[in-house]
Formats: sequence, structure tokens, C-alpha cells
Amino acid sequence: MPVIELSAGEWLSIITHIKQWVGNLLRAKEERKQESKDALRSVIKAVRETTLYLHRLREGEGKSLDMERELSHLWTDLSFRVEDLKLNKLAERCNLMGKYWADPTLFDPAFLDQANERLADVEKLARLSLEQNSG
Repeated sequence: MPVIELSAGEWLSIITHIKQWVGNLLRAKEERKQESKDALRSVIKAVRETTLYLHRLREGEGKSLDMERELSHLWTDLSFRVEDLKLNKLAERCNLMGKYWADPTLFDPAFLDQANERLADVEKLARLSLEQNSG
């Protein structure tokens, strides 16, 4: 097999290319980590927004179709973002919340009573994932 001789300039070019590639790879990992943090923080914000709406319902304020539509879109979008991060358990819970707010009548009436507990579980899972992605 013939030996290929490389000039000093060619070696320098290869090394420079590898250095750029590694730098791009490290930046991509950091960008991915930031995307993960942003998505998980958005889940926590959605939990808080939903908790506030449930509180208003318990206090006797009437249902708001606009708010329920907003919550459905919010949770559904989050399910996609979190699924892209391969956090499947959290994505499933976000998807379930999106389905619920799209039409709460399709769910067991007890679901609303359990929603705060489930929201706490979703927030806990998001926080745990956030801690794991911070390191």
C-alpha cells in the first residue's frame, strides 16, 4: 500500500479542520443543553399557569374556553419539545394535559380533582430532568 506524504501545510489544514469540528461539536452540545433547560423551564411555567387556572375554577370563576384552548396548545407544544429531548415520560404527561384541556368532558370528572397532584408530579419530573441536564 503506498504511503501518502503530507506537507506541513496539509497537516496544519487537517489539524485546523479537526479543531473547528471539535469546537462546533462542543457548541452544539451547549446549545442542546440550553434548549433542554428552556423546555424544562417552560414545563414548570405551564404547571404554574394551569395551577392558577384550576385555582380560579375552585374559587367559583366560570370556565374559560379561551384559557382552556391556550392551555391545550401550551401543553401540546411542550409535549413535542420535550419529546424531541427524548424525555418520553414527561412528554407523555404533557401530551395528556394537552388532550385534557382540548376537551375536558372526555375525561373522568375525577381528573380535575386529581389535576393538582398530577401537576405537582409533572413539575417534579421537569425539575429532576432540569437538574440532570444542568450538570
